[in-house]
Amino acid sequence: MKISARNVLAGRVKQVTTGAVNSEVIVLMSGGEEVVSIITNSSAQRLNLKAGAKVQVIVKGSNVMLAVE
Repeated sequence: MKISARNVLAGRVKQVTTGAVNSEVIVLMSGGEEVVSIITNSSAQRLNLKAGAKVQVIVKGSNVMLAVE
């Protein structure tokens, strides 16, 4: 798979919470950080996402927001 995003992080699925339309997927990174993503239920099923599954988190820079206190 070739993609244009340069920010690819490896992790493992910690938890998948399925809602009416979307699923919340919590990914645990190797340093203990968590990344949370909201995807459609059909995508979660197609990817067979379950706790413990190895995944890659792909972050496109234009979809990141920064904040300061």
